[in-house]
Amino acid sequence: MLQVSKLLAGGQGLSSVLLKRAATVELDWDVRQKSRFDATDSQGRHIGVFLPRGTVVRGGDVLVAEDGSLIAVQAAPQPVLVITHCSQHGTPFDLTRAAYHLGNRHVPIELKPDHLKIEPDHVLAGMLRAMHLIVNEANAAFEPEGGAYGAQPGHGHTRHGHSDGGHDHDHHDHDGHGHHHH
Repeated sequence: MLQVSKLLAGGQGLSSVLLKRAATVELDWDVRQKSRFDATDSQGRHIGVFLPRGTVVRGGDVLVAEDGSLIAVQAAPQPVLVITHCSQHGTPFDLTRAAYHLGNRHVPIELKPDHLKIEPDHVLAGMLRAMHLIVNEANAAFEPEGGAYGAQPGHGHTRHGHSDGGHDHDHHDHDGHGHHHH
């Protein structure tokens, strides 16, 4: 059994050539939110994954085995509910409201500009339909927001290619002189 105890978020620092040659492993969300699990990669190798507690594995991450081999993680398609707003009876704001209600229930939720995804739950589906949202069953990769599910180092904003530096959006004067309204 091949031991894996290192994860490169988003395959950072690896050349595309290496990534193309890497074995792959397809994991659903249930497995990817565990820090310890066994799996079989695309080369038929049995891998034992032991990551730091609280690590969440995302599609696009790369596992590094003890022998140096790389295994690229793919988010496996799984049953999900895709929630979209109803253009006849609602507005895109309904999605924001839905995300708030789901968040209050600590439901893992994938947020997209035009839809939300959650794991199948007929009670929640009923609640969302009552809010004039369209709920469809689908089979798709599920990548919920970090949030309460382990905002661990290396999985924050860096995933989107920008560091926390240079994020001054000038909400206020940062020079300590207060506001000058002449």
